[in-house]
Amino acid sequence: MSHPASASTTPSHAALTDLAARIDAALPQTQCTRCGYPDCASYAQAIAKGEAAITQCPPGGAEGVARLAAITGHAVAPLSADHGEEAPRRVAFIDEAWCIGCTLCIKACPTDAIVGSNKKMHTVIEPYCTGCELCIPVCPVDCIQLDSASGMATGWAAWSDALALQAKQRYQQHRQRVPLEDVEDEGSGAQADSTSAATHSPAAAAVAAEGMEARKAAIAAAMERARQLREKGSR
Repeated sequence: MSHPASASTTPSHAALTDLAARIDAALPQTQCTRCGYPDCASYAQAIAKGEAAITQCPPGGAEGVARLAAITGHAVAPLSADHGEEAPRRVAFIDEAWCIGCTLCIKACPTDAIVGSNKKMHTVIEPYCTGCELCIPVCPVDCIQLDSASGMATGWAAWSDALALQAKQRYQQHRQRVPLEDVEDEGSGAQADSTSAATHSPAAAAVAAEGMEARKAAIAAAMERARQLREKGSR
């Protein structure tokens, strides 16, 4: 005699969505990508699907792991060393004397905490900075520094639910303006755009290539001016 098939243990789409939302709400929302995913929501979805461990968020620290363990039922474990260490919360500051106004840091900031315009000095709105550090590698003149904003406090002791909510809301607003799929590396993104344009129109590819070369030349010129200013100041 055959028996009815047992109910599937695979969570339903609704259950996965709810779990991912609860996990996301427990993350610090720094959007730093250190977890290996493009944002906190993507990491939350990966955890819910069983594709990522709960130990990959350095900004959340040990308390963050405990929060995720309570939600998912996974055992508490140390932070993954491959993804970084728990540390004090930091905020970015721009040395306005050396800023060349390239706007690359503005594009990299997930919470729109940097303001300025092309070829004009930029500045960081400290209360909105999550310390994600994404602006650091894109700055061509190394004029961005990170300072501690929490003393010796680390993880959630250096953060708060209110700051996480603010960061999440600002990130969502940022994504409405700049969809995630449209955010690309300045070099590889331009190359991909040029390749795509070439597929459809050689003329469009030429225009895209000229625009990229002009941008490279402008940044190179700005970097040279910054170098000359530094040399002049050191004399």
